[in-house]
Amino acid sequence: MINSKNNATLLKYKVAAFYSFTSLSKEKISLIKNELINFADENNILGTIIIASEGLNGTVSGSINSLNTFMDILKDKLDAKRIEIKYSYNNKHAFRRFKIKQKVEIVTMGLDEINPNKEVGRYIEPRDWNEFISDPDTLVIDTRNKYEIGIGTFKGSLNPNTDSFREFPLWVEKELGSLLKERPQKKIAMFCTGGIRCEKATSLLLKNGFSEVHHLHGGILRYLEDIPEDESLWEGECFVFDQRVALNHQLLPGEHLLCYACGMPLSCENRKHKTYIRGVQCQYCKDLFTDEDRLRFAERQRHYDKHIVDDLED
Repeated sequence: MINSKNNATLLKYKVAAFYSFTSLSKEKISLIKNELINFADENNILGTIIIASEGLNGTVSGSINSLNTFMDILKDKLDAKRIEIKYSYNNKHAFRRFKIKQKVEIVTMGLDEINPNKEVGRYIEPRDWNEFISDPDTLVIDTRNKYEIGIGTFKGSLNPNTDSFREFPLWVEKELGSLLKERPQKKIAMFCTGGIRCEKATSLLLKNGFSEVHHLHGGILRYLEDIPEDESLWEGECFVFDQRVALNHQLLPGEHLLCYACGMPLSCENRKHKTYIRGVQCQYCKDLFTDEDRLRFAERQRHYDKHIVDDLED
């Protein structure tokens, strides 16, 4: 079996998922954007980067040599003390285009007073994660969206049932305090895909008076890279925000595909459901759209299929 972690030479494209909480001026943001856009255009780097005054967050793919140079340029221009990077490999691009979005936050929580550049929780390294979350005194929280959690998570972790990270502060305010009174664990451990959401979540909890707050260093992606599958406490696949949809324990695309009508990740079993029409609807959105919408989706799918055939013929 090809493994993204140790058979990179068999796979054409390298994928980098990265973030850095570091204060950036308007001038620095402009410099970084211009440099990266120019290099990406000239070297077929595709992906999405979000940049803000609090730092930078993104995932990009490209040929191994081009991506390595891109990341060297990024690290040099960023001039940050720490940038968290996870690498994986794939047999095709993980994106269709390249874009840099300038926003207020690099991961949206909606609270100006939360600043991970000032205070975050304690990191737990992947090698120590199993023991830490197996401790009965630890409350383990998955800070991702519920549709991500639905296809994979750590056994026994708590699902806040949020549709977006912006809802997480309200869940903390309304639910977390009472949960800890019912089951008074002394430690909190949080995790997410690459580490950025749980890092910001630890800053939120500390700001709200919670103590003993911890998070998985490098997120699920670093854990899957570092921990052998036969020792792993991870169950299922890890959703990623690119064309691979979800990764298995080898950091290769898993069984899930997106419903291009509603964006839900679908397993093989979901795609066998009687209501499923590829590119048009799934069991989760069969009642959400009009017949006119579905005709438009079907035409989009025919156009997409034609381009795939044309690419194969070329």
